Amino acid sequence: MDLSNMRKKYKADDECFEESQLASLDPIKQFGNWFDQATKCPEIGEANAMCLATATKDGRPSARMVLLKGYSNEGFRFFTNYESRKGSELESNPYACLVFYWEPLNRQIRIEGTVQRIPYQSSCEYFHSRPKSSQIGAVVSRQSSPVPNRDYLRQKNAELEEKYKDEEVPMPDYWGGYIIQPHLIEFWQGQTNRLHDRSSSLDQRMDSLT
Repeated sequence: MDLSNMRKKYKADDECFEESQLASLDPIKQFGNWFDQATKCPEIGEANAMCLATATKDGRPSARMVLLKGYSNEGFRFFTNYESRKGSELESNPYACLVFYWEPLNRQIRIEGTVQRIPYQSSCEYFHSRPKSSQIGAVVSRQSSPVPNRDYLRQKNAELEEKYKDEEVPMPDYWGGYIIQPHLIEFWQGQTNRLHDRSSSLDQRMDSLT
């Protein structure tokens, strides 16, 4: 199928994104500015949805959507099953790339950096802040592990709901959080003339690119 004629209009030239229009030269604060705008956009259902790209030690890539659960000057946090494919790849090759794409705003943010597990207690606190159904789901679903069928998952879920009806769900040792400590943060905004605007922060230095 030829898709060469698929095009869309982006922002006009008079709406270009220049360094002088940055909310801050601090890339984390600039991220926060764009993220706040995305969360307030009624056309964006999950502003914290991001593509997480990882790779095996020999360079075989994989990517999937996950949810950002916090950010600060220390980095960007998300939670997952440590035994999943992404968890396995991050253990053997602790580098990752995040991409946020907010199509209604014609904006994208790309973040590259090193990854490490967050402290156990921090993972525990987040785990128990989730709805109990989500906690049980994390116990039931051993990501990337085959299961006989969906009925098996339903039965296991029902058993655990009954077991922990009046008790705290213990956090599995195979579940927890990661933090990506950025080496590069790139801000991109689409322009209709295809002279897209891109501003990158590398080691806290802002460089204008096109």
